[in-house]
Amino acid sequence: MGVYVYSVTDKQHPLRLDGLRGVGASPGPLRAVTAGSLCAVVSDAPEDLRPKRRDVGAHQEVQERLMADGTVLPLRFGLVAASDDEVRSALEERAEEYTDRLLELAGCTEYHLKVAQDEDSLLRQILAESPPARQLNDEIRDGSADPSAAMRLGELVAQEVQARQEALAAGVVEALRPFARDVDSTQPTGSDFLSVSFLVADDQEEAFLTTELSVAHQLGEGLDFRLNGPLPPYSFV
Repeated sequence: MGVYVYSVTDKQHPLRLDGLRGVGASPGPLRAVTAGSLCAVVSDAPEDLRPKRRDVGAHQEVQERLMADGTVLPLRFGLVAASDDEVRSALEERAEEYTDRLLELAGCTEYHLKVAQDEDSLLRQILAESPPARQLNDEIRDGSADPSAAMRLGELVAQEVQARQEALAAGVVEALRPFARDVDSTQPTGSDFLSVSFLVADDQEEAFLTTELSVAHQLGEGLDFRLNGPLPPYSFV
């Protein structure tokens, strides 16, 4: 049976694990594997591990309990080692890296921001502010356009959307960057044009949240800001 790994902490970190369940349909007890000054929180790994809501929730609850008592390196869901000895060896081999990262993450949490834009609102904005797009659109509507007009309008609108959203994304990140120790962007999906994580120190949290609200308000309607946090700093481990 493998070993499921949740987090890495300093071995002096309190381990208040009572009442928590591990991953799997029949979870084993949580336990600590130590090596030098480091500790990994683990449990026996189920053979059919899948990212079910139950198990993702159990993984998250372990992180949150540990974070309440200090700094942790939260490992992403699904990390399995062959044995306690393999976990111990990893702690020993990467001791300096893990120790440095614990120091860097001390007193910090992660906030993840996604931003989407209403497509209809954006299209109206482009047609109002871009003379070439407006002209093509008017020609198509009154029937005077040539057969390639619709394709040219689509290409022009797509270019405008990309340029505007890239500028918006850069502006949002730059407004919030002064209040974060680190920033990690990921590829947005769906209708989102921005997906970014911020590592925020406790003493900057209020300023960060206030600024995020201010930016969302200033940019006005048509934009959907979704801020999730505080979270374990998965993106910065």
